[in-house]
Amino acid sequence: MSNVDVYWYEIRNSLYMNVCNRCTLRCQFCPKTQGCNQVHQYDLSLGKQPSANEVIESLPDLLGYKEVVFCGYGEPTLRLKVLVEIARYCKKFGIKTRLNTDGLGNLVHKRDIVPELAEVIDSVSISLNAQNAELYGKHCKPQLKSAYYGVHQFIRRAVNYFNEVRVTAIEGLDGVDINECKEIAEDYGAIFVPRYLDKVG
Repeated sequence: MSNVDVYWYEIRNSLYMNVCNRCTLRCQFCPKTQGCNQVHQYDLSLGKQPSANEVIESLPDLLGYKEVVFCGYGEPTLRLKVLVEIARYCKKFGIKTRLNTDGLGNLVHKRDIVPELAEVIDSVSISLNAQNAELYGKHCKPQLKSAYYGVHQFIRRAVNYFNEVRVTAIEGLDGVDINECKEIAEDYGAIFVPRYLDKVG
């Protein structure tokens, strides 16, 4: 197997950016928590945190892709400046950009990062994963205080800035009520998209 870090990978017609190997959560259902860094045929382990230039210089021709998605095996907003710089570069080619996030970026950076993201990101997908803080804590093991409240605040801000906001939760997690999660998302004006346990990518 190659020791070269994978900074991007392809799924269908989208190009996914793998820019961070750290996360604000320790989700019990995440393959990485269970010691697996594999998505499809790609090993997303990162030996270091790449710079924006390193990622940009490694990119293929973007014109053949439907969108660029920031979603590796870490939380992209932990590397906000790198994310924004790469997204800004991609937007020069007229390609759509999407962020898949745990919605804790505002808590991490201790400020509202949504307007900054909205300058270069077209749509976001936010992991809600539970209908209440107790279940969220059980399944997601957040490393930040008030994390579940932080996700709600991020969704509330996001719907005012992005063309499309999706909120996700995973079918099959003990105690998680998908219908309640859907109601929460739609009450905020977001689109709800169920995901499925053990299905990545």
